Amino acid sequence: MKRDFRPRRLLSWGLALLTALSLTACGGRVDAGGAPAVGDLVYTDTLPLAYADQFAVYHYKGGYTLIDIFGSERLLVVPEGKAEPKGLDADVIVIRQPLERIYLAATSAMALFDAMDALDAISFVGSRDWYTENAVRALEEGRVQYAGKYSAPDYEMLLDGGCSLAVESTMILHNPEVKEKLIELGIPAMVERSSYESHPLGRTEWIKVYGALLGKEAEAVALFNAEADKIRALDGLADTGKTVAFFYVSSGGSVVTYKANGYVPAMIRIAGGEYIFSTLGLEDDSKLSSVNMTMEEFYASAAQADIVIYNCSIASQLRSLEEFLALNPVLSDLKAVRDGNVWCTTQSMFQQTDKMGTIIEEMNAIFTGAPSERDMTYIFKLQ
Repeated sequence: MKRDFRPRRLLSWGLALLTALSLTACGGRVDAGGAPAVGDLVYTDTLPLAYADQFAVYHYKGGYTLIDIFGSERLLVVPEGKAEPKGLDADVIVIRQPLERIYLAATSAMALFDAMDALDAISFVGSRDWYTENAVRALEEGRVQYAGKYSAPDYEMLLDGGCSLAVESTMILHNPEVKEKLIELGIPAMVERSSYESHPLGRTEWIKVYGALLGKEAEAVALFNAEADKIRALDGLADTGKTVAFFYVSSGGSVVTYKANGYVPAMIRIAGGEYIFSTLGLEDDSKLSSVNMTMEEFYASAAQADIVIYNCSIASQLRSLEEFLALNPVLSDLKAVRDGNVWCTTQSMFQQTDKMGTIIEEMNAIFTGAPSERDMTYIFKLQ
């Protein structure tokens, strides 16, 4: 059976149009070109999207750009030296270029900034644990400062440092008072929603948001296309027939895996595998991508899986099969263990949103039994 993961341009454009129509319905204005009307600006075109469906980017004469994050913020990027347009809607956040002194609390975005050679735009971060080499070095050298985690930022540091934008993940939705405080202090805040993307390359395509913010849109498009080409090279590839369990064991002993319609199962399918939990969570309409289950429930479905991939991007890093089996005695009875097909991700994997195509290529090498034919960077065998 062949899989069809062609770019969803029609879906992205359709969502953009629906968003524009919804703005009209709730009192917003729509430009003649179908884009949101932005003050007295004249709309020119919309940035094409291939996989992402959580944002749209609209261009206007004079180099102005509107970034519409669906269900969240609208950010107007004003080019250096240009005036703020007249008649802006009250909810539009004005971002002036050059954009500097960002507080980056969304860890998934760091690799995208790094890929564009744009780490100089970041002055503050919300984590000390980074796997992007340049980010680690910037933190060690003091070019970037730790300003507290997303739920408890150092407001004084951000104010004194002239923070121009806080980039938050959807985790901030659990602490809405933090975002409200940032805005109250005059620090614009945006919530990036890449975790809501159902296609793995939708997450990578968020590089276009940051490219638009930083005036690096052409670089962002080129970088995205390079990763997308790796996936397009797999188009038409027949399924390998290999069933795959992807999970980790929480500190409480439960198994944490992913809904069948999430981006991790999508990566497995694109790579030629069959996600073992083929219907898991499909009845759940929430945005949560993970599912908790008991070890017994896990074993009932995964006992005969051909391949196990243990998710160390969330859990502590495992180095050996012995460490894996020590998590629970039941794991020793898995078919994948008996067959020597237990693999593990590196802790850096989910921070590497700029390398989704590469990670899928590695999965494909595992599923086709040819991992020795390529360098494995993000997934390795436990022995």
